[in-house]
Amino acid sequence: MDLYRWVRTQWDRALAVVAAILGLVLLIVGYLGVSDATLPTEQIPYLASNGLFGIFALGIGATLWLSADLRDEWRKLDDIHRDIRADRDKRVDPDDAGSPTASSRRTQRGR
Repeated sequence: MDLYRWVRTQWDRALAVVAAILGLVLLIVGYLGVSDATLPTEQIPYLASNGLFGIFALGIGATLWLSADLRDEWRKLDDIHRDIRADRDKRVDPDDAGSPTASSRRTQRGR
């Protein structure tokens, strides 16, 4: 599978990876800026900009990744539900479909 197709189908995971990488880069740049500064007044801008935005970007990345996982789980549940309904529809006996007991069984089940 090529990268373009993966990005189109998994756009939320691709954005999560980009946000996580951006967050890590911001945190590393902030750490390097703080470690070079000797005075606390020189360190505060690095903490306020790079540290804050880095943690925010990591949070966005984690949220997007979890959202993609939840979407996959919902898709799996929909497939299971569709298979169960198809199996139930196959089990209905066509000879028994017109009898009053078959229709009463269907109404008791809610379908």
